[in-house]
Amino acid sequence: MIPAAEPTRAASAVAREEQDGRPPVYRRVLLKLSGEALMGDLEYGTDPGRVQAIASQIAGVHQRGVEVAIVVGGGNIYRGLAEAAKGMDRATGDYMGMLATVLNALALQDALEKDGVQTRVQSAITISEVAEPYIRRRAMRHLEKGRIVIFAAGTGNPFFTTDTAAALRAAELHAEIILMAKNRVEGVYTADPRVDSDAEFIPEITHKDALTRGLQVMDSTAFALCMDNNLPIVVFNMADERNIDKIVSGERVGTLVRT
Repeated sequence: MIPAAEPTRAASAVAREEQDGRPPVYRRVLLKLSGEALMGDLEYGTDPGRVQAIASQIAGVHQRGVEVAIVVGGGNIYRGLAEAAKGMDRATGDYMGMLATVLNALALQDALEKDGVQTRVQSAITISEVAEPYIRRRAMRHLEKGRIVIFAAGTGNPFFTTDTAAALRAAELHAEIILMAKNRVEGVYTADPRVDSDAEFIPEITHKDALTRGLQVMDSTAFALCMDNNLPIVVFNMADERNIDKIVSGERVGTLVRT
């Protein structure tokens, strides 16, 4: 059951209180948020209570002085379009997925602003009525001025995933780490723990080993970008409301992937 917005805010406040006296170890982070994380218990679509719960976690970290950029996926909406997209040209389907990420970005922006956080949405495809175009220097300025920036529409190109968009934006903005939020999965395993009961949890691994072993953390293009730019990744369970706060405080949560 998804907690209501008000209790979630209270829980976030407690988590922040517990971390008092421990300054964040990261100044700027990029959060990769899958569309599935916004579904809650729905088959597809967006659960408003879940979105507000996630927004409260992000707002709590932001209040500690951490600059937060977010790349959001669209799987929760695109899953409902999957049947319609069967047999469709791959590029067309990818553009549909980009539009789904814009919907999620707007929902998350609304939830963050209800928590009193100034937020900007930047889109890699032109949709000026609801989002700014992606401009790297403008995005960096927003972060420096204490605004959260949500990146929508992936890279703006078909055949590239939002994982690649996360790696690209993190490198462009000089983020110190990518926080890879998963839906009810604690980190990286030797196999899918929801399918294989013998799957073993991996607390730390290198980018190269993850690629070699075929572990599905990110796609290979995104991994290559992270490896080339020495970008560490923390893969963690978004369902635990304290995890983002723990990570920025330097605690070991989930799986650390680094060069």
